[in-house]
Amino acid sequence: MQFEHGISAIDTGFNRPRFDASHLIIEAGRAAFIDVGTNYSIPALLAALEDKGIARSAVELVIVTHVHLDHAGGAGEILTHLPNAKLAVHPRGAPHMINPARLVASASSVYGAEQVAQTYGELVPVPPERIIEVRDETVLELAGRALRCLDTPGHARHHFCVWDARSRSVFSGDTFGVSYREFDTAKGAFILPTTTPVQFDPIAMKGSIARLLLLDPQAIYLTHYSRVQDVKRLAADLFEVINAMVAIAEASRESAHRHEALKDELERLYLDRAQQHGCTMSREDMAALLATDVELNAQGLEIWLEHGRR
Repeated sequence: MQFEHGISAIDTGFNRPRFDASHLIIEAGRAAFIDVGTNYSIPALLAALEDKGIARSAVELVIVTHVHLDHAGGAGEILTHLPNAKLAVHPRGAPHMINPARLVASASSVYGAEQVAQTYGELVPVPPERIIEVRDETVLELAGRALRCLDTPGHARHHFCVWDARSRSVFSGDTFGVSYREFDTAKGAFILPTTTPVQFDPIAMKGSIARLLLLDPQAIYLTHYSRVQDVKRLAADLFEVINAMVAIAEASRESAHRHEALKDELERLYLDRAQQHGCTMSREDMAALLATDVELNAQGLEIWLEHGRR
């Protein structure tokens, strides 16, 4: 999917079509990837370079907004194909890229070791000399094009977003939620926050979204899934749903079957809002598309209730 200003979206093939995007920026014959999916995504990314006539040696940056495996699992593998690229990653995430053992263990605690191995493959460590640690306001340059990195916790403490002044766009990873193209209607995109385990912080998440709004972006490029516009409306929706999700979590705190109660209430919230947005799919079909998010968001809210609630 090609956009203006040398930006394109590549479907990484993770989970289902139009679920997980890597974004490629090309400037004056040089290139950068923002988020790369899993090891199994790498052929699609390399094919995109070939289709655009970009040599692998012309890729200067692989930027991962955070080190969750659907964003960064393939980082080590793709670097073996890109001889001149450096990996840009948050300082909290850098050790996990150098030694992925704890990252794999964390994912295995959520999904199970067998599922992690099947879904992500064997993570390739990144040599320390190929890492750029990205702090708040770090500016990465791609052929003179400034990519400004902003620390944006809330989804994860090791998360940053990328502001591209050339296109007046933000590459938001998971900070600005998820928006699947199947839910688009005449009203535009439909959006939901993501509280995936294990570091959800609603106060920080709302602060990070507010920080992005101060940039007055014309578009936001989500990993799940690609470009959305009408940013102010979507941000208002995110604030509203974050508050609703926190209220659901608080109300289920003492439930004897808390996880199932959370899932039921989250699904109801999401499907009701999707129908209000004009989605005409059956509730069963919408529930199937959102099942992974419902499960992971419920897990994240439970962890917040137990360990991170303020």
